Amino acid sequence: MVKIKPFFDREVRSFVKEGFSPSFGQLRESFRKEPFLERLRELGSELWLDTGSIEEAQQLWTQEFTALTTNNTLLNKEVQTGRYDPLICRAAEMLSKYHQLSEPDMLLEIGFICNARHALRLVEIFDAYVSVEEHTDLANDVKRAIDYAKRYYAICPERFVIKIPFTPAGLLATRKLSLEAIPVNHTLGFSARQNYAIARIAKPAYVNVFLGRLNSFVAQNELGDGSFIGEKATLASQTAIKHLREQYQVAARQIGASFRSGRQVHDLAGIDVMTMPPKVAEEFLSMRLEPQGMASETGVNYRPGLYSNVDPASLTLDTLWDINKKIIECVDALEKENLDGFTPDDLVDFFREHNCGDLLICWNDAQIAASTREGKIPQLHHWEDALESKSVGLDSVMNLAGLNSFATDQKGMDQRIKDVLEKNDITIGHRVKNPSNERQHHV
Repeated sequence: MVKIKPFFDREVRSFVKEGFSPSFGQLRESFRKEPFLERLRELGSELWLDTGSIEEAQQLWTQEFTALTTNNTLLNKEVQTGRYDPLICRAAEMLSKYHQLSEPDMLLEIGFICNARHALRLVEIFDAYVSVEEHTDLANDVKRAIDYAKRYYAICPERFVIKIPFTPAGLLATRKLSLEAIPVNHTLGFSARQNYAIARIAKPAYVNVFLGRLNSFVAQNELGDGSFIGEKATLASQTAIKHLREQYQVAARQIGASFRSGRQVHDLAGIDVMTMPPKVAEEFLSMRLEPQGMASETGVNYRPGLYSNVDPASLTLDTLWDINKKIIECVDALEKENLDGFTPDDLVDFFREHNCGDLLICWNDAQIAASTREGKIPQLHHWEDALESKSVGLDSVMNLAGLNSFATDQKGMDQRIKDVLEKNDITIGHRVKNPSNERQHHV
């Protein structure tokens, strides 16, 4: 790992911002209005598009949208198109003067450049806020997660929001960034109790529930039809976050993420933020609902679509929407500690010692490998014993799957960068036997 020096950072920032010509606050009126989306805004929901594709966003963008979200998967799709191949080559040539950079450091830096450049294009075209996500190799490294977040933010403080995943290191990094007023979208949350802990400990601008993946877990593992699992978790988290805003002056806002259908947009009307994939936005608009017939659904208690023989407690489905007394007492106790002096290991140990060890977990190699093979949606038979013994929560298993899925796509992007450079006979960095950015096993 190389220490990022100010002159290096300034040169990279200037390179990334070449030709950047924003029109802050001047483009909104140039986009059309959409009454159905305007009604959602009236009900209290800020609207984001969940895509990194300029072409997709241009088809759907209206005055009611305010932001775009990108992640490792979405950015990988853009890089794989080849549109950033020339930038990759130019970036490598610019960085080649820094001989101390190892190959992993070079890949990390070129990925940073591609991500930032693409986000600036989105800002330029839509005058949108853009969530930019860090490289997955930083998920367990507090210092580097903070360093790269600051570097992203410095590129476009007017519009960039930094995405950091829910890990012990991510919590500590987000906490320090929040104290410096850098907006963080703390991503890969799956439950009300996770977001309760995140909001109080890390104090980010945003927390998430990846609701569609929760529904898919239930349906794909034949526990039910999957309906309203994620919706119930999202509304429970929204209630908790609203309470924290009112009682603890916590600033976090709830994002509903991983939407799968237009109907879910209707059923979650009124939550703080919706980030909709383009197909979901199209489906919602095609429903042609009567705008004034829509109302806030934040007080609804949806009944999850589970088969009658499924015991939610045995599979810790209750961890998705219940915030029990143990979690509250654990966070209460944590706030009395010198949290800014904690390491990720300290945080994991503290939760375990306060009977909340199923929330923050030190995963072993076999668990990480199994999760990586599964992809986004865990297979119940791999995790059933651990869930029934309450050594892990379903929200934690989903979080592990999400991070490993993003890491797989990040590796695809890194490989694309390597392939482009090899094709153009560009050498990247010096090789090291033990790259300092190997991921630890805390999630």
